[in-house]
Amino acid sequence: MPDFLTDVNLEGYNTLAVPARARYFTSLDDERELATAVAFAREKGLPVLALGGGSNIVLRGDYPGLVIHLNWRGREVVNETREHVWLKVAAGENWHQLVEYCLQQEYWGLENLSLIPGSVGAAPIQNIGAYGVELKEVFAELEAMEIQSGQRVRFNRDQCGFGYRDSAFKNGLRDRYIITSVTLKLNRLPHLKLSYPALREALADKPIADLTPVDVSRAVCSIRQAKLPDPKEIPNVGSFFKNPVVDVKTFLRLQLDHPGLISYPVDALQVKLAAGWLIERAGWKGFVQGNVAVHDQQALVLINPGRGYGHEVLRLAQRIQDSIASEFGIRLEAEPRIYP
Repeated sequence: MPDFLTDVNLEGYNTLAVPARARYFTSLDDERELATAVAFAREKGLPVLALGGGSNIVLRGDYPGLVIHLNWRGREVVNETREHVWLKVAAGENWHQLVEYCLQQEYWGLENLSLIPGSVGAAPIQNIGAYGVELKEVFAELEAMEIQSGQRVRFNRDQCGFGYRDSAFKNGLRDRYIITSVTLKLNRLPHLKLSYPALREALADKPIADLTPVDVSRAVCSIRQAKLPDPKEIPNVGSFFKNPVVDVKTFLRLQLDHPGLISYPVDALQVKLAAGWLIERAGWKGFVQGNVAVHDQQALVLINPGRGYGHEVLRLAQRIQDSIASEFGIRLEAEPRIYP
C-alpha cells in the first residue's frame, strides 16, 4: 500500500530545483502499486502528475493534485533475432544508466543519446533526441495506464505520434496516461550515426572504419559535458527551447540578413535553425535576472542558480521569446512541459 504524503516540497524532484509543493505525493518502487495510487486520485477528484527524473518540466507553482514519483526498475529481453534485440525497460530506470547497460551488453542504437538526464518513462513523451538520433528510431512499443479508468494500454510507434521533441503524450493524450514501461528494438550489429557536425569533429582523429558505438557514446558525453551544465550543480532542464523549423524562403531571407546563421536541412522544403545561435545573437547569453539566468556557455539553457520559483524562469523565457520574435520574426517554442 503506497504512502500518501501531504504538502511535499518538490525541489528535489525536478532538475530546475523549483521549490513548488505538491498537495499529495507518493513515491512508488513497485509498479503494482500504481493502480492504488491512481484510484486514490480518482476518489478525491485530483489531477495527477507523474514524475520520473523531473528533467523536462517547469513547475509554474504548487501542484494542486497528486504527484506520483515513478521509481520502479527492471530490464528484460522480450525477443531477439540474429540482427535485433527487444529490451523492455521499466519507466523508473535512469536513461543514461540504461545506455551504459546496453553498451555493456552490445545492444546498439542508443549511443548518440548518451548522458541525457531523466527517466525511461519520460523519453517517449519528449521523443528525446541528440546528435542526429531520436528515440522513435529505436522505439518498439510502450505500456501505460489510463488515469481515468486504470486500464492498461499498449501503444506502438504510430500511435505515439512522434515528432520533433514531441509526441501524442504532449498533445491530445497529455495527462491521460502514465507510461509504465518502454520496449526498444536495438541492433546486434553497429550502425553508427555520424551526421551531426560536432560529433564528426570530435571523432575526426580516428578512422571511421575503426569507430565503435562506445567511441560514439564517449564523444557524445564529452561534448555534452563541455557544453551543458550538470543539473546537480546548476539547476536546469537542458535545452529550454526547440530549434525552430522554417521554410526555405524564410531561411534564405534570414541568411541574407544574418550571415553566419547556423542551420540544418530537414528536407527539400524546410530548414532547422539553431535556437541557441539566435538567442546568443540577440544578446541573451549569460544574462542574469534575479534568481535565474541564461547559461554563459550555452544560450539554449536557462539555469536557476538562486533556486527561484517557476514563474521566474518562465518570465525570463517569455522575454527571450519576445526578443527573438522581434529580431528574427520567429517564435521560439519551449521544450519542457509546464505545470500546473
